[in-house]
Amino acid sequence: MAYLSSVLTRAPVDDVVAWGESIDHLLECKTGQLVFEDFLRTEYSEENLLFWLACENYKKITRVTEMTVAAKKIYAEFVQVDAPRQINIDCVTREEIMENLSQPEPNCFERAQRLIYSLMENDCYPRFLKSEMYQVLLEQA
Repeated sequence: MAYLSSVLTRAPVDDVVAWGESIDHLLECKTGQLVFEDFLRTEYSEENLLFWLACENYKKITRVTEMTVAAKKIYAEFVQVDAPRQINIDCVTREEIMENLSQPEPNCFERAQRLIYSLMENDCYPRFLKSEMYQVLLEQA
């Protein structure tokens, strides 16, 4: 809980309240991302957020060589079977990404990112809102 106190000194009250309004508010806020990642770690599912954030950063890359390196890194870390932080996606999506790796484009991970976003929005996020971690932050705010 000491961590939560340090988070509160950085998180404006409005932000903490906004996190409860939508997952988008939570994900748009750097402190919100950190708190949500902490929560997901307690559920052994932080790979979902880390993958989503990696995809957001990937979409900002403009140089082809950087895009290729980043795409392979994301694939190795999150997508391939037995990846260290393997995300839970269907085999069709996994294969589609593998095929895109030869010539990666900005939307290479779009389908997988949508699936993971949906999983977080409908499964992880509601549990986060009910969690002691969020409730304590809300009370202190």
